[in-house]
Amino acid sequence: MDVAGEVVEVGAEVKTFKAGDKVVATLSFSYGGGLAEFAVAKERLTVSRPPEVSAADAAGLPIAGITALQALTQSAGIKLDRSGQQVSILVTAASSGVGHYAVQLAKLGNTHVTATCGARNLDFVKHLGADEVLDYKTPDGAALKSPSGRKYDFVIHCATGIPWSTFEPNLSPNGKVFDLTPSSSGLLTFVLKKVTFSKKQLLPVFATLNAESLDDLVKLVKEGKLKTVIDSRHSLSKAEDAWAKCVEGHATGKIIVEP
Repeated sequence: MDVAGEVVEVGAEVKTFKAGDKVVATLSFSYGGGLAEFAVAKERLTVSRPPEVSAADAAGLPIAGITALQALTQSAGIKLDRSGQQVSILVTAASSGVGHYAVQLAKLGNTHVTATCGARNLDFVKHLGADEVLDYKTPDGAALKSPSGRKYDFVIHCATGIPWSTFEPNLSPNGKVFDLTPSSSGLLTFVLKKVTFSKKQLLPVFATLNAESLDDLVKLVKEGKLKTVIDSRHSLSKAEDAWAKCVEGHATGKIIVEP
């Protein structure tokens, strides 16, 4: 669903783009179509791609980047100009596609970021800007305990399989967990916390794909404030290898398929 390239043809009603324009777009959830030499994108979900942003870097942005951006700015209310009171944030699965964007975007705000990842990615996540990094397989990492003893105001939860009982003791009095991959148990916790008026809450987050958010991300990449880390590149003829890599769930950053 995430594509970047050059416009070869436009529909009769398209006003914003013309053949030859460099763009990045997200395609329909229902139909996809990105694993192809040519793809059809909606004008309202397409933005210009400046020369400073490569097709590969741009192609990683749409769904993962928009999800991270909206979780931080809309759900958590983080301002990317570092204004406002400092808050403490936890990002789980911080070396993942969504997670590696979330760490970088969070550090554009006035935040202290703790992040979890596997042992092999500890240095990688530190270089993304995280203030503290936890190996999720260690006792403290599994318990999500901040090395500095902080309680988290917000959690950008990009992983799966972590129960509410692990989050709750690590949250500040009004701490919120934004669950980017909601499970049935997570949704039940969400309902329970709502009906009991709990100040600590687990909230499902679903990205709203739009050109405004995508354009914001492209501008941040152009300005050098955000980067797409590419785990691996695969030719279109070997797209099944890219898919297998994705299904393994251990990619560091984004997996890119190129012509």
